[in-house]
Amino acid sequence: MLLWLKTAVFRVPARTALPCPALRHAVAGAVLLGLAGCGTGPADVGEGLYPVAAYSGTEGFIWCVPYAREISGVQIRGDADTWWSQAAGRYERGTRPAPYAVLTLKPDHRLTDGHVAVVTGIQGPREIRVSHANWGWTSSTRGRVYTHMPAIDVSPSNDWSQVRFKHPSVGAYGRIYPALGFIYPDRTRPDIRVAEAAPQTPPQATPEPAGPTPHTDARVAMRHLF
Repeated sequence: MLLWLKTAVFRVPARTALPCPALRHAVAGAVLLGLAGCGTGPADVGEGLYPVAAYSGTEGFIWCVPYAREISGVQIRGDADTWWSQAAGRYERGTRPAPYAVLTLKPDHRLTDGHVAVVTGIQGPREIRVSHANWGWTSSTRGRVYTHMPAIDVSPSNDWSQVRFKHPSVGAYGRIYPALGFIYPDRTRPDIRVAEAAPQTPPQATPEPAGPTPHTDARVAMRHLF
């Protein structure tokens, strides 16, 4: 259903201005419309990294929940191990990654409260990039934000039920973590954080005197929009 998005919408440069609100909302609708007709969520949308706004919180130790809530727009509160059940009936859930979907890990003996991370890049059917907080094991690696961290699906059925992450402090993929799936942002929200569309073609018009230069930094543009 959404194979055309692979080349038409989500092949984006890493640092371009965001599209106008009308186009941004049209992209949101196109991406998330498929959730209604596909129980496992939208298909892979291709390569590319999606812009990540700077976290607005001022706390010294950043937990995964408030960071994921702000970056994804998924308005769920409470410990990460409650997000999957709380999302039932409120948000679409599935087993395929999508832009700004929340990857929800199962609690286990190491993640007693679970963990949530936001999809901020799709590199292939079994490889994504996530942005999340508090993913570490020491005082220097915990309580901080990591953007575009590589994550791979190692499940036998390719359903993202088993995931490994490549931590920058290690430089290699770590242990396998069980996952519940992805929570997709609400397609009805006007501020949904959708990947950038291709750069707009400027209209043909008579040149005017030079004015202020539009923002070209994706992070600055995101903060202006949201």
